[in-house]
Amino acid sequence: MKNYVLHELIRYQPEKMAKVDVVSSNHLICGLNCFEPGQSQKVHAHAGADKLYYVVEGRGDFTVGGESRTLGKGELLYVPEDVEHGVTNSGSGRLAVMIVIAPNIHGK
Repeated sequence: MKNYVLHELIRYQPEKMAKVDVVSSNHLICGLNCFEPGQSQKVHAHAGADKLYYVVEGRGDFTVGGESRTLGKGELLYVPEDVEHGVTNSGSGRLAVMIVIAPNIHGK
């Protein structure tokens, strides 16, 4: 059994969003996306895979399918497969988000 302390894995970099791989298998990707103020993740979609965003620290602006919402520490956001989504840290503090990507096993 392997456990992870997410706060110990958080890393930031000044030039762009930092990505930290936590777990990767044939059926699951889990990682941390770490944003300094002003950094963002471009809008994109995952074909055939759902995504979860869980805010570990800070606040950020999340866009899913053209709708935007600000989320803070402890909040979880679900993104269905093939739906465009992205994140922006428009605040003055750092933002760390755990992401989980998994195939949609139930189909559409």
